[in-house]
Amino acid sequence: MTTVQKSQHTFHIPVMGLSYTIDSPIRVAKYGISSVISIIDDELIEKMNAFYSKQFNLPYQEITQKIHDYRAKRVTSYLNLVDKIVKEKFKNFKTELCESKTALEEYIAMLPNKSEIKQKLQDLLDNGYALKDNVINFIEENLYPGEIDVNIMTKIDKDNFNKNEQLPIEFNDAHASLRGFANSTLTSSVVLSAGMNPRLYSYFEKFDAFFPDASNTLKKKIILKVSDYRSAMIQGNFFAKKGLWVSEYRIESGLNCGGHAFATDGLLLGPIMEEFKQKKDELIQAAHTLMVKALEQKGMHVPNTPLNLKITVQGGVGTAEEHEFLLNHYQVDSVGWGSPFLLVPEATSVDDATRKLLANAKEDDFYTSHISPLGVPFNTVKGTTNEILKQQRINKNKAGSSCPKKFLALNKEYSNKGMCMASKKYQDIKLDELNQQKDSISEADFNNAKGKITEKACLCVGLANASLIENNIQLKGEVQGVIVCPGPNLAYFDRVVSLSDMVKHIYGNISIINTARPNVFIKELQMYVAYFKEQIATASSEISVAQLKKLHTFKENLIAGIEYYKKLLSENDFFEQTKNEIQSQLEFHSNMLNAIPIPVKN
Repeated sequence: MTTVQKSQHTFHIPVMGLSYTIDSPIRVAKYGISSVISIIDDELIEKMNAFYSKQFNLPYQEITQKIHDYRAKRVTSYLNLVDKIVKEKFKNFKTELCESKTALEEYIAMLPNKSEIKQKLQDLLDNGYALKDNVINFIEENLYPGEIDVNIMTKIDKDNFNKNEQLPIEFNDAHASLRGFANSTLTSSVVLSAGMNPRLYSYFEKFDAFFPDASNTLKKKIILKVSDYRSAMIQGNFFAKKGLWVSEYRIESGLNCGGHAFATDGLLLGPIMEEFKQKKDELIQAAHTLMVKALEQKGMHVPNTPLNLKITVQGGVGTAEEHEFLLNHYQVDSVGWGSPFLLVPEATSVDDATRKLLANAKEDDFYTSHISPLGVPFNTVKGTTNEILKQQRINKNKAGSSCPKKFLALNKEYSNKGMCMASKKYQDIKLDELNQQKDSISEADFNNAKGKITEKACLCVGLANASLIENNIQLKGEVQGVIVCPGPNLAYFDRVVSLSDMVKHIYGNISIINTARPNVFIKELQMYVAYFKEQIATASSEISVAQLKKLHTFKENLIAGIEYYKKLLSENDFFEQTKNEIQSQLEFHSNMLNAIPIPVKN
């Protein structure tokens, strides 16, 4: 097995929206912090390419829509630019650390307390900074920039057309994004989120960079964002049968996360992580066996031993104690900290108004909405500019978006090219159909149906605008405002902070939380119980046997999860100061669950 480059940090910044981490590597990679760029919006990417080329005085060649394969070429061009900028910034940062004692001290203060690199740098400092050669040699051999990873939401894989002629599959949105990454100079990973897309997964075989070379090295790696072990095994083996290795499983809480919320069948984060911990070797061996067979059939290089596999976790983590617990108890390689970084201007791209809104938002302001055209619950916050503008259009009977980007134009009810459920075109048709039923349904049912049609929001524009506003890049077309998609954990962070302070908070050297906050496992449990109650409340009187079975499984999994946490707490030294409160909350939710009746099939 090849030597694995050890990260300086035990956290990473996951992808957030289309724009919030669009340039995060440029901001934080020099400190060894890994982050993830969304590469689905080629328009935003092209604008950021122009912006940063100018910022760093680098040549820029516009890639217009008239150029063949422009989507993929835009992605490649921007990623190459980010790679170049990060390498230059990292080189300058190393020089600064070697020449400035203050800079070195500040950097040491940002490293994890148990880090060997931190200890050795401190020793070098204590033993006399004058021995500069020792410092230079150590920095050169041990420091690396953070990973410049990319994200593709697998569902955003719309067919594309040239006038009325459908283009081949490889020109679908996600396929083009993947090709753009594969052709870039980056040596990093693509994070695949939002579930399995067999057609896209099969496309990976087209690129040699995803296969191990003669030294068992992967130039480009695959990371799967998953919500449970079963999903990881199925998807990992799908890739392995093609000779492809999944290098990391990024486990995310189903509900206690930012963006789209993909609920599990009542499986809670703790029990999910326990299963990964217990069965990691099984996951590795199953994939390795399948991969070896596939590579032999392809006549390609076959690694003798399994390649490295990381397990990471994210979703709702907010204290150093929770961070340490996940690292130590579940032996994960890294913990994702997403939403709190929306309050760190040095790390994420957020306009001032939205950052202020997030800093001032309280628990009740964060909610799971139905604004996504994908029909998947979507975590957001009250009071965004997009929400205000959307309601103004509804009040003027002009509901819906002009739909300039069409990334979510996936509904083929009325057009084989697809329509977005947030578009004015789609909502006009739906509202016309509803108006024809107006006299045959109650006013309450009419208003409810109308609300479900018009609540869908243009995520493509709303999730991209923050970067453009922050960087004074001209907004064109219909005014959409900003959509932001934080997890509910952000309610407990109430001020804009520096990157240094956020990192010190993660490692327990300071605390930036000034309010009572539920434990990460309890918060997720609360959300799942609320979700379960909602599923019961909205169950139709014509409920099917399959739906009933799902509700029973959901409840059983939640109760099993509570019992798991009770046992975990009794056997662990973590959470000593809040243990009684956590036990009390577990008991409370157990009683609540047992009191919720599941409907009976008539």
